[in-house]
Amino acid sequence: MTWDERSMQTNWGAEQCFQAKSPAETTATPAAAPQAAAPASKQPVAGPSGSASPASNKAVEAANGAPELSKKAKEKAAAKAAKEAAKAARAAQRGKQAAPTQTDPDDPLKDKYGDTEMVRSRTPTGRKWMQVSQLTPELKDQQVLIRGRVHTVRGKGKSCFIVVRQRTATVQVILFVDDKTVSKGMVKYASNLTRESIVDVEGLLAVPNESIESCSQNQVELKVTSICCISRAAPLPFEVIDASRPEGRVKGAGGEGEQFVGVNKDTRLDNRFIDLRTPANQAIFKIQSAVCQLFRESLLSEGFQEIHTPKLIAGASEGGAAVFKLDYMGRPGCLAQSPQLYKQMAICADIDRVFEIGPVFRAENSYTHRHLCEFMGLDFEMAINEHYFEVLDVIDKLFVYMFQGLEKHCAKELNVINEQYPFEPLQYLPQTLRIPFEEGMQMLQEAGYEVDPLGDLTTELEKSLGKLVKEKYNTDFYIMYRYPKGIRPFYTMPDPTHEDYSNSFDVFIRGEEIISGAQRVHDAQLLTERAKAFGIPVDSIQSYIDSFKFGALPHGGAGVGLERVVMLFCGLDNIRKTSLFPRDPKRLTP
Repeated sequence: MTWDERSMQTNWGAEQCFQAKSPAETTATPAAAPQAAAPASKQPVAGPSGSASPASNKAVEAANGAPELSKKAKEKAAAKAAKEAAKAARAAQRGKQAAPTQTDPDDPLKDKYGDTEMVRSRTPTGRKWMQVSQLTPELKDQQVLIRGRVHTVRGKGKSCFIVVRQRTATVQVILFVDDKTVSKGMVKYASNLTRESIVDVEGLLAVPNESIESCSQNQVELKVTSICCISRAAPLPFEVIDASRPEGRVKGAGGEGEQFVGVNKDTRLDNRFIDLRTPANQAIFKIQSAVCQLFRESLLSEGFQEIHTPKLIAGASEGGAAVFKLDYMGRPGCLAQSPQLYKQMAICADIDRVFEIGPVFRAENSYTHRHLCEFMGLDFEMAINEHYFEVLDVIDKLFVYMFQGLEKHCAKELNVINEQYPFEPLQYLPQTLRIPFEEGMQMLQEAGYEVDPLGDLTTELEKSLGKLVKEKYNTDFYIMYRYPKGIRPFYTMPDPTHEDYSNSFDVFIRGEEIISGAQRVHDAQLLTERAKAFGIPVDSIQSYIDSFKFGALPHGGAGVGLERVVMLFCGLDNIRKTSLFPRDPKRLTP
């Protein structure tokens, strides 16, 4: 018997909805809740609670002999007072809607609706819930039970239409007053449910004559026989439906009849636990999870072993001052900028192919669309036999496998993201393009850009080069190798044939760097010289250097930023959209 078949064998007993306490029994009045809430479908507006309006203050001043206001000032004060009164009225209405709605004690169907008592794991009932995404026409005329959030609700007279949302899936549930299954009180109760409240809905699955285009399960609807609220939502700082609108429609609104409300970035991030409920965000983090899974699958199939390295270390792992310093039991320490040193030490310990998925910390004051102070690193390191292109071969297989896996297993999620944040599918080749750094510089120079032949690329030059590569090779994904020695970390192996260059590479998606890697220095003496040249205190990394004194395999590796990979694969414009709770130079909460 399959999981789906088991889920249909449901105990449809006379499970009743336990009623919440009446307003008289509660400690707080319904009107108290909305005072701190912002208007629905609008950005939160800060203001004093319970203070007199500017208009009333002016009136007091006038009564005390203060100069009388001008006509224009009076009109302005009156308009402001009217606006405050309207806002208070809206808040009161939201508070009224947010209060638990009681059932009619004389209603013969009173056990079929209402607010339940808190779920506290009393006694299992054996009831079976179905996933909203599983509701299809094949289940027509079957009784089903679902749990989800109230996405939208529209009640009028003897009917009520609710869209219930569960992650990215939505379904319409309907109530029409009749004598047997739906009462007037039931419709009234459902109509007063607040958006984002969590409800259990039981009913008969039906197939409407026309598809319901506003729902993902557009071929079915649920005719309600029971509806209970298990967690009622307070007034929201913004509406999830507003945060889910396609960006193009919000930015383009303003014409006749267009009143789309957008939600700005800071408001979203301040209330990230609500923002994450949007279908696009649900899909983004499903894809992020899939990237980690595919990363593991590919490397495990190539003989790699997963490891876990320390994040509290004594000295900088990348060089430079961009570290979060801390006091470690009276000694100076810092948060690891990468697992670099410990990946290499694992190679010296004869674990010759390793990878790690873990947090990375960068104390860089870079408030840009692609930088974070904390992100997830996908790192790997491997022994090589004779050339660092062996590492590029692994990267080639890894990312083609990853891209194909996302296209195959996450097609639905990619479509959901595309609805809110339209993007072009990633173009890549079966065998990844590789170009030397010198060729990349030449392409830019021929296109009229001024570049330093031995300098690093700016973000703008990277994007410009990405466009040139796309035009010439028809790919958004490519590798550029043999970077100048002076712009790579101290542990990068110098190129034996080009004095100014190194055995290093970067990997790009849509003109932005996602991977930085190289062959590493595996000779202790050369490593010490390179560290001193970069101004790194050798004593802070002495154990790392010592690991190469007792025989070290030639090796190389790379580090990938998870959030950046997802951002660029999905064509998103800001890395904060792919970080669950972003940490940048200005944000440490929530």
